[in-house]
Amino acid sequence: MSADNTAHEDHSHESMIKTPRQLLTVTVLAFVVPVVFLIMMAQFVLTEFKKDSGASVSAETVAARIKPVAEVNVASGDAGAGGARSGEDIVKNVCSACHGTGAAGAPKIGDKGAWGPRIAKGLNGLLATATKGKGAMPPKGGASDLSDFELTRAIIFMANQSGGSFKEPAAPAAPAAKK
Repeated sequence: MSADNTAHEDHSHESMIKTPRQLLTVTVLAFVVPVVFLIMMAQFVLTEFKKDSGASVSAETVAARIKPVAEVNVASGDAGAGGARSGEDIVKNVCSACHGTGAAGAPKIGDKGAWGPRIAKGLNGLLATATKGKGAMPPKGGASDLSDFELTRAIIFMANQSGGSFKEPAAPAAPAAKK
């Protein structure tokens, strides 16, 4: 063979790693570099989290962050006439789930066309229907703790928002105190 033939040999199948020391270095770096990178990323994330949260988080801040989406408030059923809930409060807490959206065929508050025939029956007719329930609506709208006075106030509020002109009833006399 001539010198020209050896100069043009194909070296494309040779490895860049030629010694065991180079192999060991590449192997160690293949594990160390990703581990160091992951440690640095974790340190960065933890440092940023501490900056955002602050070292001293107040109890109010924690309570606001973990506050539930909804609350259940149970009212006492023994409120006297003076402590009776307003019609608007009852509608907001009991009736608006269906009458605010029209769910289950309930007439929407403010829909004069839907409320017109109902208002024409008068307050006593509306009270009788609400007391017994109708269709998907349970008796007293499902709020069995409502007094007749409170139920009447809620009906008047909804009806008057929907074209009615009922007058607010007088509060019933408070029962005599037991001695």
